[in-house]
Parts: sequence; structure tokens; C-alpha cells
Amino acid sequence: MSKRTIPSTCWECGTLCGALLTLGEDGRVTKVAPNPAHPTSKGAFCVKGIRGLPEWTDHPDRLLHPIRRIGPRGSGEWRRISWEEALEEVAEGLAKVRAEHGPLALVGAVSGAFFSRGAVVALLMRSLGSPNWMINQDLCGGCRAVSDRMTGLNIGRGEEIEAARCTLMVGRNPHAADPIQWAELKRAKARGARLVVLDPFRTPAAELADVWLQSRPGTDGAIGLALLHAMIRDRRYDAGFVARWCHGFAALAARVAPCTPDWAAGIAGVAAADIERAAALYADGPSTFVGGHGIDAASNGVQTYRAFHCLVAISGNLDRVGGNRRVKKPAGFRTYLELLHDKRFRLPEAVERQTIGADRFPLWAGPEGWQTACHNASVIEAMLTGAPYPVRGAYVSGVNIAVTYPDARRTLAALRSLDFLAVAAHTMTPTAAVADIVLPKTTTLEEEEVTLDPSGPNIAYTAAVPARGEARSDLGIAAGLMEKLRARGALTAELLPWRSQAAFNDFLLGESGISLEALRRDGYAHFPYTRGDFEHRGFATPSGRIELYSESAAKHGLDPLPGFLPPPEASEPLLLQTGFREKTYHHSRFRDQAWARKVSPDPEVRLHPETAAAHGVAEGDWVEVELPDGPGACRLRVTITDRTQPGVLTTGMGWWLPEAPGPEFAALEINVNAALSYRGATDPMSGSVNIGALPCRMRKVEAAV
Repeated sequence: MSKRTIPSTCWECGTLCGALLTLGEDGRVTKVAPNPAHPTSKGAFCVKGIRGLPEWTDHPDRLLHPIRRIGPRGSGEWRRISWEEALEEVAEGLAKVRAEHGPLALVGAVSGAFFSRGAVVALLMRSLGSPNWMINQDLCGGCRAVSDRMTGLNIGRGEEIEAARCTLMVGRNPHAADPIQWAELKRAKARGARLVVLDPFRTPAAELADVWLQSRPGTDGAIGLALLHAMIRDRRYDAGFVARWCHGFAALAARVAPCTPDWAAGIAGVAAADIERAAALYADGPSTFVGGHGIDAASNGVQTYRAFHCLVAISGNLDRVGGNRRVKKPAGFRTYLELLHDKRFRLPEAVERQTIGADRFPLWAGPEGWQTACHNASVIEAMLTGAPYPVRGAYVSGVNIAVTYPDARRTLAALRSLDFLAVAAHTMTPTAAVADIVLPKTTTLEEEEVTLDPSGPNIAYTAAVPARGEARSDLGIAAGLMEKLRARGALTAELLPWRSQAAFNDFLLGESGISLEALRRDGYAHFPYTRGDFEHRGFATPSGRIELYSESAAKHGLDPLPGFLPPPEASEPLLLQTGFREKTYHHSRFRDQAWARKVSPDPEVRLHPETAAAHGVAEGDWVEVELPDGPGACRLRVTITDRTQPGVLTTGMGWWLPEAPGPEFAALEINVNAALSYRGATDPMSGSVNIGALPCRMRKVEAAV
């Protein structure tokens, strides 16, 4: 086979940049490069796609064969076994838990349903009779999605930046997180567009901004309400659009009447005049809103997002050029989220209502929930205490929950307590290290994927090269398990009927008229987009309109209007703000790659010079950070910068060291999640916990890990 180049899409994250894969004579990927002809990314790309994906695929420590634990759990003692043995043992372990404790005692864990992995794991669990599966979105994107679903906007990531007169960016750092968006923002600024940035940290976007609102961490919602107040006070909202398409405007106006810019300024620590100017710039549209992780994972995350989503609605910036584009798809195409809600692939409602967390967070978990997934912290509790019922077996695929969930010690203790744990992974992680069986998973260069890319709008396609070793895709693993479970009489239903990725992709493409052959040729399929077709598509809310007043929230006794919930009380002089993005890493991934560690060798905490001086620390020192009532401490290396605020410690997450002793691989020492709690204050709608604006203590330590 001669060298050739094929089009693809990088799906390391949800940005979905167009890619070109160069294949060597043996069919392996020798180069990943941006595709300048791609209609959405236009050549934008990041180093994680260029370096991370191929080196992940060909990493010398990659798991290439199934292995079985032969020593105590977490001992690091393994024996290679065949796929036949592995599937038999996983099926036996899951079936035994099911027989002894019932189907509800089984849980799946995966990153989410943006890619096929989430749907496959969810349907595997449902086939076993369990509605329980965990996703990471309570910590990343979930508050945004619940708010969007409640209001009925159905908007994306701010795809109209280049046509907007003003962009309002809140809690997002596209310079590190989204190369497409960063390129669009720079092009928009070059033509004279305005930019308002709301962020406690001085990001590169903040440096481009016409107005930078450097708020206190956790107070963005107050500014959102003040922007609504100013728009309504000055009658700069779109009265015609509101009258025709919005539900509950009078109630919203009454709610925000006392939320003046002066009121918000006192809470957020910004100038009222700057809030007024931001409102004026946004009102002089068309304007697009871009929200990010910075306002997402918090006990006030949904309410904060609702304030800004209501701003999009009353301004009339929905589905207009330069506004916020609604998510649409070709007729006949099925998304993974639609698949999860399809009645043909559901368990009875009475069973779904027993999903862990559905009683407390019905807009998140269970039959009315966004992705129908569990409330993660409650699952950890069920593993350890048996409440509300025992969870004794788990199947985890492609996610490192021992590192990415808050309170890493408790998560690891919960995993260790299980009767049976199987993990599908690329490398030996802290999560895989405590499993009974570890299965070798394909990487994103070895998985053929079709998914909706609303930014295009396109159907995105990811090409697949032959898998290394004996690695299998999520569907390949699940199909094999279904066969073994069926033989044991351990299936409640047959809800995973596809036996190949091609068959599954054909099902998703459905009657859309888009073929796999065309996607393989071009790497994407663009489809027509009609703006403002509200009469035709409507709004998926109880009222059939955009709900400024949420009838879904009211039904469940939740606040139907956006409001401000203050962050945790400042019991300490310092605040910990997590979620900082780096170009080198994505969540817990790529810590085992030399290029990434050379660029970012240590877990950093960013301190303002005043804070560093007050605590006697210098650049490069190591400090220990803990919460007053937290589960433990973590060690971080100091970077001194005036980009962060005095008194605020800014850091990222996901740190572990593959070269450190297992099974923790230093995840309990240098990962901020070792210091965070998964209990305490929770968002009443999403169940999310605070991972920012947290009162904390810091002390200098003499040595690193």
C-alpha cells in the first residue's frame, strides 16, 4: 500500500476541526494536519490533534491486549488473556451482580453522549435492565445544556461570531480551548466588531475586548441579570419577537427589576458603568453569546446560564445572521442524544425513574433528564453505602473517573469496593488500575464516527485506520458482551442491535440522503440551513415557546425564573478557581506524552504577585492547597502572573503521573480533585457541585511529589 492522505475530523473534543491524515505504507497514521478546505475550521487546528492523537495511538505503553487482575485489587499484577476469556469473564461478572442484587446494581461510566461511546454504553446498560450510567457533563457543559433545554433555545457555541456586530463571551478561553472560535474572534475584531468578555482571569480574549468585566469568581450570574435589567429598562429588547415567541416576559421583567448594574457591581466587583456599556454594546446587534466552562460546573451554573440564555431570547438574536444559531440537522439523520430518548431504545418509565439521582434532579437524571444519566456523586454514595440502593458492578469506558471526579480518594474507594469492575482504556490509568478486567480500547484515529456538527452545519466524519494490537471499539466490545450476556440469560431487552460500526453509522445516517461513501471521500457533508423557521420547528418546551419562565422547573418545584445564587461564603481569605485550560492537555489525557510534559511539566497554580508576596512564595515553589472542610490536599507548582486576581488561586485539573507508583499514579497528591468535594452545595437542576470560587488555604512545601 502506498502513502496516501484522507480527509477526517478530529474529535478529541467537541470543536470538530477538519483534518487530513497521512497514512504510511502499512496503513498507520504518520501525520495529522489541518484541512484548510474544511468549511467550518478553515485550517484551524491545535497541537492535541497534531501530536496527541497519533502518539496516543502508537504509544509504547498503550494497552493492546485484554488483561486480568491476578493479585489484590490495585496491586499491578496482571495476566494477559484472550478476548474470548475477557468477554466471558466480564459477562460473568456483570451477570453475577445482576443475579445477586438486581439490574439496578449495575452502572456504566463514560465521558458523555457527544460521541458514539456514550450511546453504546448507555444502551448496553439498558439491555442489562439498568438505567444507570454516569457522564462527566455535570462538571463540563451540563449546566449549559440543562438551561438550553429548559428555555428551548437549542443553540450551539456561537457560530455567528464573524457576522456579529458584538460578541458577548462569558467564562470561555477559546485561545486554549477552541482554535476555530479563536480564529473567528480575531477575524471579527479585525473588521471592527465589538467584544465583551466576562472572566475573572485575563485571557487573550479579555485582552482583545472592548469591555472586560473581571468579576469575582462565581458572580457572573449577577451580571447576567443586570444586563437583562438594562435591556428591559431601556426598551432595547425585541418587543415583536418577545410577544410572538417568548413565554413569561412579564415575570422575568419583574424578577430583574431590582437587579440594577449598581446591585451587580457590588456583588461582582466590577464598575457599574462597565456593565452599562456592555449592555449597550450587546443591544447594538446583531450580537452572539458564547458561554463556557467558567460558568458551568457550579451550584449556581444553571441559573447563571439561564440569565444569559434569556438575554439571547429577548434581544431577538436567535437564529439571525450574527446572532446565535439554533442546532439543526438533515431530515432523517439521528443524533446520539435523540437515540437515547428514542422510545425504541428505552426501558419502562417506572424503571427509568429509579435512575440514581432522578428523584432529586429530574431535569438531569432519569426519563426527563438531558442525557438521562445518573447523578454521579449519588452513585459514588450508593457504591459505598448502599443508598438509595446498592451499586455493586461497573463498566467504565474511555474515561478516567478516578482523576476527573472531585474527591478522588472517595471515588477510588468506591471503585475498590465493587464486587466487579471492568474498564476499557487506552493506557493504564488510576481508574483501570483498580479493575478486575482491563480491555484495550481503540483511539479516535481507529474509530469511524459520524456525528452532527451544528457549527457547519455539517455531518462530521472521522476516518478509521486499522486498530493496533487487539484493540476494539466500544461497539465491538459491547456487541461481544451482548452475545455472552444473552447466553447467560442476563439481558432484559435487546437494545443494542448493531454488530458493526458501519451498520451503526448507517442507522444514524438513516434517510438523510448522506452516504458513508460520500463522507469517506470528503470528510464531511454540508447540509442546507434555514434561519428563523420557528413556525416549522417550534420549541421543545411545555408552552411551545422560548420559556423565560420555565414550566418544567415550576412542575418540579424549582425556581422557574433565572436568579442569582451566591457562591460559597468566603470563610478563608483565598479563593480556589479550577478549570483553567491548557493547549497541551484535555482533561486527564496526554500526561504520558513527552511533548506535552516538556511544554507543561507540572500542575500549576497561578498567583497574583500580591498573593505570592503575602504568602512568601516565589515562582517555581511548590504549595499545598486544601479546602477548610475538604477531603485532602494537593500539591501545585507556583506560576506568578497578574492575569489572575489578588487572592484567587487559578489552576487546572486532570493531573496524574503514569511513571509514579500505582494504582494512584500520584493522582491523590498533585490532582486538584484530591482536594475538592463531590458533596455539599449542588445545583438544584443539574446536581453540579462547585469546583470554583472555593474558599481555600495555601502553604508552601519544600519538595514536589
